[in-house]
Amino acid sequence: MRLLSATAAVLLAATAANAQTIYPLDRAEILSGAKFDFKVEFPGKLSPDRVKVTVNGADYVSAFGKAAEFIEREEGKDQSAIILRDVALQKPGTFQVRATDGTSSREVAWTVYETGPRRAKNVILFIGDGLSLAHRVAARYLSKGITEGKAKGRLAIDDMPHMALVATAGSDSIITDSANSASAYATGHKTATNAMGVYADRTESPFDDPKVETVSSLVKRRHGMAVGIVTNTEIEDATPAAMIAHTRRRATFDQIVEQFYAAKPEVLMGGGSANFLPAGAPGARRKDNADYIEKFREAGYAVAQTGPDMTAAAKASGTTRLLGLFHTGAMDGVLDRKFLKGGTVKRFPEQPDLTEQMQAALDVLSRNDKGFFLMVESGMIDRYSHALDMERAVYETIVLDNAVKLAKDWAGKRGNDTLILVLGDHTHPLSLIGTIEDDMTATPNAPLRERVRTYNEARFPTYPAPDQDGYPNRVDVDRRLAIFSAAAPDYYETFRPKLDGPNDPTAPAPEPRSFEANDRYRGAPGAMLRLGNLPRYLAASVHSGEDVVLTATGPGSERVHGQMDNTEVFRVIAEALGLGHRD
Repeated sequence: MRLLSATAAVLLAATAANAQTIYPLDRAEILSGAKFDFKVEFPGKLSPDRVKVTVNGADYVSAFGKAAEFIEREEGKDQSAIILRDVALQKPGTFQVRATDGTSSREVAWTVYETGPRRAKNVILFIGDGLSLAHRVAARYLSKGITEGKAKGRLAIDDMPHMALVATAGSDSIITDSANSASAYATGHKTATNAMGVYADRTESPFDDPKVETVSSLVKRRHGMAVGIVTNTEIEDATPAAMIAHTRRRATFDQIVEQFYAAKPEVLMGGGSANFLPAGAPGARRKDNADYIEKFREAGYAVAQTGPDMTAAAKASGTTRLLGLFHTGAMDGVLDRKFLKGGTVKRFPEQPDLTEQMQAALDVLSRNDKGFFLMVESGMIDRYSHALDMERAVYETIVLDNAVKLAKDWAGKRGNDTLILVLGDHTHPLSLIGTIEDDMTATPNAPLRERVRTYNEARFPTYPAPDQDGYPNRVDVDRRLAIFSAAAPDYYETFRPKLDGPNDPTAPAPEPRSFEANDRYRGAPGAMLRLGNLPRYLAASVHSGEDVVLTATGPGSERVHGQMDNTEVFRVIAEALGLGHRD
């Protein structure tokens, strides 16, 4: 009996491995009227007469209204496929899709849903890239203070009426990246690591995969709304790009800029000017001679490269389109811009704060009387967490909180017409385990590891009172928060904030495709070599798979509760805006 069961299991596994792949995937939830590409990949070469695809038992053409393209040898290999671009399903319900090649078959089920009428005029989606619980708690302690066990205030991101835990896994792994996680928010569909706005298929090209419509496209097509995308990383980076772009590879920055230009969101602001500039221009990274800054200007955009220029352009009553590019790469973080003047601040001294970008976006987008969708990312939380630079990551959490407060205050003056959502796209494996007791003034007699204080010995940190924006003006105090990562490469742990510039924990090792601890802090007082727990080919800390926290307020926010999947965030937005409502 056991032998028969084992044999059956092997046969089932072999059948699954050789069966068809159908896109959208099994259990996809599809918004009524939203556009997508339908594709079936067959494992072998077929003739068209052997292919049969049905939807709820009828030929698929009756469901989609047109026939698919048959590809006998996809990628020049003995593998066939059919693909049908730009289709939609209008009628809500369950759709059983079956594909057979005469020998084997595969079946998936989709749920098509409609929505009620529109309830929100505007939606603001805040994404703290990599935002984790340790970031939130540390930001609360630094920006509000804590005495006798109680924080002296709440964060704006936490002081919201509705909360949920959101699962983040992608279609290919339990651990996600910013591309497929943000894509889930923007489309309501799962996809694979590094992909956005598409289902990652087997073809080599990153631009021919089956597409799914983004929220930016939907709000424009259905309601004529304005769209804004704001970040402090490169604007072409994964999270902002996922609001619009369709690509299997998030690193295709040149083509993502081209897709931005084709989509023309009303507001586009962040770093990353290098991929807008033609090859040969100072700081340019484009591989062609196209000047996309000039193209956007010719398309009617006000173009700003400094904070003051951005503010002036946004306040001008005639500005309805704004492109802001404030750095060739990712923008500098708050700790360097406001206090340490480190990083690349001397090269780019007039970078705006995320709150200033937020205000400029609101000024421009609110001129559209049909409403707007705005995504605002505090992306440097993730960058600094990868680099084990905890102080900088916490300051980036505080700036996110300040932007959320600004949005809540703005929405509060308008009545109840704006849905505000705040969450991370994934987590980092960080924990706040206590404090580090160290006055920063002398070389310690013992390793600083012995100065880590836990339980009752941790007491409370001694950061100075925060300024009006919630930032202590020093992080090098004598009792600091101890935040450590559960996933790290080999690196030198100093147990001290990096006052000389953002941390870079590793450097290339002599062995190919491997990294070792960066000697930068080898001789720092009290530094110790920490042997990591990651493979040597990884240069930084990595993401983790825990749920992220979602908080929400405004019309439609009551759908946020309990435990949700990241694709359901899209549905919350679609319901609030009535994107699937049939008039």
